[in-house]
Amino acid sequence: MKGPSIGGADPPGPALRSKSQVLAIGDRPARGPAADQGVRPTKYAALAAFLLAALLLTSCGGYADFTLPPLPGGDPTLTFAWDERTEPVFSEPGEEALNPSVIPGQPLLNFYSRFDGRTWRTAMATSADGIGWQPRGTILSPDARTWEGRYIAANGSALVEGGKWWYWYQAGAKPNPRIGLLREGLPREPAPALGYGPYMSWDERAVADPDAIHVGPYFYLYYLGQDRADPPRQRLGLARSRDGVDWEKLRTNPILSPGGPGAFDENGVGEPAVWQFHGFYWMLFTGRDRGERRRLGLARSTDGVHWRKLPQVFAGSQAWDSQVICDPSVIVDGEQIRVWFGGGDVARPDEGIHGRIGYGTLRAVHATLAP
Repeated sequence: MKGPSIGGADPPGPALRSKSQVLAIGDRPARGPAADQGVRPTKYAALAAFLLAALLLTSCGGYADFTLPPLPGGDPTLTFAWDERTEPVFSEPGEEALNPSVIPGQPLLNFYSRFDGRTWRTAMATSADGIGWQPRGTILSPDARTWEGRYIAANGSALVEGGKWWYWYQAGAKPNPRIGLLREGLPREPAPALGYGPYMSWDERAVADPDAIHVGPYFYLYYLGQDRADPPRQRLGLARSRDGVDWEKLRTNPILSPGGPGAFDENGVGEPAVWQFHGFYWMLFTGRDRGERRRLGLARSTDGVHWRKLPQVFAGSQAWDSQVICDPSVIVDGEQIRVWFGGGDVARPDEGIHGRIGYGTLRAVHATLAP
């Protein structure tokens, strides 16, 4: 997620939401006569707020129980090895370039994030082979007159639907982003497509890092959520939608959590990329360690909800991505998994890493997996 992990800041004002989402219950002062007389809310008011949040989580509308279409599974020893191209395949002179989202076709389209020192914007590049890229300019900037603010409208995920591209992106205040939607040929959606969870939920303070896929009648959106803990916890969750605009979140979120002390992802997980291959759903995700070095982890599932982390961890192998490898974007090309990613040589959780875009492949191998 762009921006530091800040657990103490409340989201800026009431969350704007699609009609299918629950209303957020803010941590706000009491209203009415008691508040006018300077009386602090009682523990019973706090309990009532908690019970109401629990009721919303168990009601219909914004939350549901679901999985992706179940897959049969495959060879339990199947995993991947990582082969990285030595040099970056794309950079922005004088700016940072990260967060590629590449969609197949001729040409390939890359929706990437560019940072000029103040603002993250989304730009597009095209390529015939995925290695040589031609920049096509900025397609999306944050609109400060709206919920998006001035900091970011980027870090998104693109799909092609009906011959047009759709792009879900991160926008809003730096510590409290939400997810918006821009469709080719149409104005951006006026309100966030996916907003915060209710009071005390795992995604109360931020939703970010979208990864959209379309399977059967549903769009599925994997995303990062951040809570109010100090320090805040960054975990991954899932939502689904029939139209890509109105979403319902998985009731049992989160689906992936940080590792324990000393793990490569002990400070948080984010930036998922999900695909199908040989009877499984697979996920690459970014893990942040205690020193803010970022690497890619690997997980697999047969239903898209219950995930098993695998032992493989992929780190940058070159000087330019020695401290950060993040933001994976995946295309399945036969037996080859093509991966575009962000990389940098400074260990930081946000910008200022000398970000450039790299390329690698995942090669299917067989290994004995730890139980």
